[in-house]
Amino acid sequence: MAGLVPPGTTAIPAEASKTAHTKAEEKTDYMNLPCPIPFEELQREALMSLKPETFEGLRFDFTKGLNQKFSLSHSVFMGPTEIPSQSAETIKIPTAHYEFGANFIDPNLMLIGRVLTDGRVNARVKWDLTDNLSVKANAQLTNEPHMSHGMVNFDYKGKDYRSQFQMGNGALFGASYIQSVTPHLSLAGEVFWAGQHRKSGLGYAARYETDKMVAAGQVASTGMVALSYVQKVSEKVSLASDFMYNYMTKDVTASVGYDYILRQCRLRGKIDSNGCTTAYLEERLNMGLNFILSAEIDHSKKDYKFGFGLTVG
Repeated sequence: MAGLVPPGTTAIPAEASKTAHTKAEEKTDYMNLPCPIPFEELQREALMSLKPETFEGLRFDFTKGLNQKFSLSHSVFMGPTEIPSQSAETIKIPTAHYEFGANFIDPNLMLIGRVLTDGRVNARVKWDLTDNLSVKANAQLTNEPHMSHGMVNFDYKGKDYRSQFQMGNGALFGASYIQSVTPHLSLAGEVFWAGQHRKSGLGYAARYETDKMVAAGQVASTGMVALSYVQKVSEKVSLASDFMYNYMTKDVTASVGYDYILRQCRLRGKIDSNGCTTAYLEERLNMGLNFILSAEIDHSKKDYKFGFGLTVG
């Protein structure tokens, strides 16, 4: 009887006491939340897995570094280009172009320029004015009338939030804000005004992230609903899915895919609700030498694309 617990008292196991102590230590400190990712990258993991840069034909890219900050690039592309048509079948014409680029990359400044043989000129700038404030700009000039455009973004990075203001040609103005509300959950909102078309829009977004998964959703007054989910099976394998719905046009698209990273290559693929299947392979043959295979099959449109490329540098 001496070993019995006296009435009115409860014995607490050592493991239970340790668990309760650990949970108390893990109590969320809402004054020290992590800084969220930029608003435009809310669904970046799903985009990386489900929307690789597929192409059709031959592509060759060569980059030569002149010093630690400055490099030149050369790109050659040969393949068909789709042209608009009223028929259900896809019409393609053979095309080829060469692209010359110059890159300047510094810890606080990035300048990228591209010139193509079809007359297009592209430019990108990213300048970190302070540790919290940065300016990004991109522009494209073309020979086609009313097709040239430009945009400037001002990004501010706070302790647990980010904000952005953007201006573009055509009287385009936009602003976005994203805030961490817990260590894993971020909420965001955006607003824009297109003065040239007299249209405005409002959007809301949420992102939940852990070590094993990422879920994100966006809803806009323009009618778009975008949901995505990425499950990290291991350090090398990720499974992804997304859902796109436009309640104005009633268009619905869903897709599932995978992202498999091996020691020498990376393989990505997906299939969507329209029956379109995509596969994209990047294999490292040697240091600075990569081989690329791209394939896309759309039986409903009778559209079949296959491409291969080589990247040097």
